[in-house]
Amino acid sequence: MTVVALMWEARAVQDRGAELLEWARAQQLGREPLRRETFRASGDRVLVITWWEAADMAADLPELPEPAADLITRPVHRWRFESLGG
Repeated sequence: MTVVALMWEARAVQDRGAELLEWARAQQLGREPLRRETFRASGDRVLVITWWEAADMAADLPELPEPAADLITRPVHRWRFESLGG
């Protein structure tokens, strides 16, 4: 088994960053990750990182969906990383 980190990043329409943050925090995943953290940044951006135990990087894992199109300025960016330990 390996630990896979899924990163989800979206940019809200100007001055709607708090709304996007609230939306992201309210999203339920199909199951509980090992860990989940939510961040915000300048430019009304929100980042969510979830950590999962998986067979490999290509494993089918629950991901946050796309928010409503009128809440974001562009499609969500998504990345997968494999943990290499501390």
